[in-house]
Amino acid sequence: MAVQNHMNQKQILILGIGNVLWADEGFGVRCVELLNQHYAFDENVRIMDGGTQGIYLVQHVQEADVLVVFDAIDYGLAPGTLKTIYNDEVPKFMGAKQMSLHQTGFQEVLAMAEFTGNYPADLLLVGCQPVELEDFGGSLRDEVKAQVQPAIDIALEYLQQFGVNVQRSNGRTQALAPGQLNLSDYEQGRPDEEAACRTGDSRVIGAPAASGSSK
Repeated sequence: MAVQNHMNQKQILILGIGNVLWADEGFGVRCVELLNQHYAFDENVRIMDGGTQGIYLVQHVQEADVLVVFDAIDYGLAPGTLKTIYNDEVPKFMGAKQMSLHQTGFQEVLAMAEFTGNYPADLLLVGCQPVELEDFGGSLRDEVKAQVQPAIDIALEYLQQFGVNVQRSNGRTQALAPGQLNLSDYEQGRPDEEAACRTGDSRVIGAPAASGSSK
């Protein structure tokens, strides 16, 4: 269990993982982005965009008494469905139906933290079933975007048991990621289909096979 500070406050890490460049894969990051923009916490609560950092997150997990993770998870449920997983069940779901390398990486993060003995006493995974992943440069689909605030509400209710003090903020806060990756800027800045081919290089798509390449 992580070491608590001199005021005996639990150290809480709220972590969003995923890749915003692949449509619904960015769900976890969008959750912490909104949380950071509109809520204020005491100093013992840290909000972090974990992206796809994988093993580099070990130190941060080791320091946490309570860990809340937002992520897109393939539960095999209806698209856009939220599901919560707690404590020992969390590592199983992070890799049972992995959608990307970051989930395998986060399984390893939890395993390493547990091996060192510095492992959160309480874990919550708030996952959302994705609608679309194979859309490079795309944003959250409507069904998944609609679940960002409900996911945050679930996390905030969970944290009440640990005496977490949370207040709505005025939105003026330091961003977790570069400004161009902010959800609204990211969506508005996406080129249209003609400006950015999303199926491959138009110079080679449909080009005839090179002479002698087949028998």
